[in-house]
Amino acid sequence: MIWIVLTLVTVVALFILLGVNGKTWNRRPRQWFCLVGLVWLVVGSVTMVPTGHTGILTTFGKVENKTLEAGMHFKLPIQEVVVMDNRTQKERLTLPCFSSDIQEVEVIYSINYQIQKENAQTIYKTIGEKYYQIVMEPRIEEAVRSVIAKYSAESLIENRDQLSARITSILEENLHPYNIDVVNTAIESLDFSDAFTTAVENKQVAQQNKLKAQTEQEQKTMEEQAAAARQKIAAEAEAAVAVIQAEADANVIKIQAEAAEYAGQKDAAINKAVAETLTDLLVEYYKTKQWDGKLPENYVAGVDSVIPILGGSASAETPARTPAQTPAAN
Repeated sequence: MIWIVLTLVTVVALFILLGVNGKTWNRRPRQWFCLVGLVWLVVGSVTMVPTGHTGILTTFGKVENKTLEAGMHFKLPIQEVVVMDNRTQKERLTLPCFSSDIQEVEVIYSINYQIQKENAQTIYKTIGEKYYQIVMEPRIEEAVRSVIAKYSAESLIENRDQLSARITSILEENLHPYNIDVVNTAIESLDFSDAFTTAVENKQVAQQNKLKAQTEQEQKTMEEQAAAARQKIAAEAEAAVAVIQAEADANVIKIQAEAAEYAGQKDAAINKAVAETLTDLLVEYYKTKQWDGKLPENYVAGVDSVIPILGGSASAETPARTPAQTPAAN
């Protein structure tokens, strides 16, 4: 600020001196040179650094040991301010590459990067404003081509994320010494030749057809196995039912035999009980109870002779006989 005040004082003094003519003071055209110098002084002493940028102060091309933050600053009219962008920036490259099986592939690669704000002055001193063209672009091309060359054309498609990670790792290692940070990267596109693309499509179709055939065969095998399993289960069920039925029939026969044996034992017991309680008087009682009132038509007269009773069947009108006349019944 001191030099600005001194400069203003000098300009005012010159303006007054240039107007002095002997003992009088008048405004003269030459005094306008002082006004022009004053305007140059004011304009050349003020500079603006945009937001997200760092100002590098130089004097006759020499980098001063000082950086300017975003905002308005005062400087010497003979000094210049180089503005360095320290925001995140993006670049996109289209690179022709070759895979490990010598298939040509066009890679569209993008990178987001950012210079280290505290080292912006060092970047300008050692590299300059074109640090992307001088340092970054050659290393990006080298990293992308070297990684692509390690994969076959088919594996490039399958390992796209792995490719991007490996390239990013290489760039981070190579750009960090230059005070440049890699924010993120991406493989935006992998474009193969038409012949290779057609071959890959045909291979994919063949694999899909093979997979479909395998799936259908597996399904058919599963259905056959399921049918065989059902038949086996049905046969086992029928055999089990037959066994159960046979066991049931055997149990029924056994039960019936046991029931018949029990019935015979019961009848024998009843007969035995009846025989034990049967007396001659009871036998005569049962005979009398069961007699239908008819006399026998024949009776035994002797040991070897049977004499019929004359007059046919005995009836109720036949005179009763005395017990001495009643013949013994057959």
